[in-house]
Amino acid sequence: MTQPTFELTLERIALIRRMVVAWNLEGVGAPIVHPDAPYGSTDRDGDIFNVTGDDDGADEEHRALGDALAVFTANAVLKPGRYAYHNTLAKLASDDVGDVFRDEATGETPEHVTFDVAAEQVARVKALAIRWDAARDVPAVDTDAPYGPGVGLPTGHREMQPVLQIFLRYADLGPGDFSRGTSGWQPA
Repeated sequence: MTQPTFELTLERIALIRRMVVAWNLEGVGAPIVHPDAPYGSTDRDGDIFNVTGDDDGADEEHRALGDALAVFTANAVLKPGRYAYHNTLAKLASDDVGDVFRDEATGETPEHVTFDVAAEQVARVKALAIRWDAARDVPAVDTDAPYGPGVGLPTGHREMQPVLQIFLRYADLGPGDFSRGTSGWQPA
């Protein structure tokens, strides 16, 4: 039986780099691509067009980003270290998702985040159970079992929001074909 394959293109990698990672408040909590601004602005189709140049295929390309994100998190490489990023969540409001940096009392969240990523956190990114959140129409991490069935929550679980954001912006992976087997997505 032939394994399903997926083509990770340069355009899909560019869209992954633009993804805005928020915090899903459901279940035990887990990272989620921001449903209102998945690629940085509230004009989802416009953001996709700016990368792909395709007017007609935005919805199909957006759906493909669920598998693209799973391929990327399973295969990209990030060196542990200190990273910084502009926090797009500072200008986005949503009652549906949160930000682990948002101050509960003031509602403020920092515009810039500097964060130290450890090797264990990079390994956790690779173990994230990426799924499609049909209600919000975005890729998300499973809020019942973020690291897979039967795996408990590690200390610092909430740190996975900035860790995943950094991973998507800075990790290295080139385009190519990937196949999904019993152990997840691997180069084809």
